[in-house]
Amino acid sequence: MKRLNAADQLLFGLAYASLLFTLLYYLTGFVQQFHDGFAQEDGPIEWSTSIFLFFSSLILVRHSIAQARNGAWVATLLVAFYALLFFFAAGEEISWGQRVFGWETTEFFAENNYQNETNLHNLVVGEQQLAKTLFGSVLTTVLLLYLVVLPLMYNRFNWVKSFADALAIPVPGLRHAALAFGASVFIGVVDLPRKWEVYEFIFSLIALSIFIAPSNAKRFDSLVSE
Repeated sequence: MKRLNAADQLLFGLAYASLLFTLLYYLTGFVQQFHDGFAQEDGPIEWSTSIFLFFSSLILVRHSIAQARNGAWVATLLVAFYALLFFFAAGEEISWGQRVFGWETTEFFAENNYQNETNLHNLVVGEQQLAKTLFGSVLTTVLLLYLVVLPLMYNRFNWVKSFADALAIPVPGLRHAALAFGASVFIGVVDLPRKWEVYEFIFSLIALSIFIAPSNAKRFDSLVSE
């Protein structure tokens, strides 16, 4: 079996440790302690998620710059867009530092954000909470297709490979698919408040691992040299 690289040893180690801690909280019945400590608002898991999402955006910026230097302008713009998405996710995770810097919520967010915070994912549109619709089930489905289905199909179907490479998508490996699937089952089974904070943290670790060493790294090189 191929050994994990140094980055993966750290990132996967953190992922397994967070799942183990969550399991221990669940088995010991320390539900309130989990809610008020490990997974609390502005707690270690939430801030770590934001940090790793930010690191992911930096890695993508590096990929984008490398492609620009080699004249791969379509790939440059696509990867820059992915970097922007992850930067946005990092900021959203901590409400753009609102509680750190202590600024007041604007009138718009005070009226339309159910947590009275400066972020988009907690907005209420009509009677729909975006956190439960667009940023909930829809986003989770898209991410699972990316993390679990894409790596299984990438080397088996030429049209999938061509599509992913044309969009300069960093492809997950089977190790990422296995972790994403296992974490999804685990989070679905345990009954803990704010358990989704752990799920988001796992995703941030997987994303950074993918972007550091995607399965289509050689194809990324060819995109860079185009």
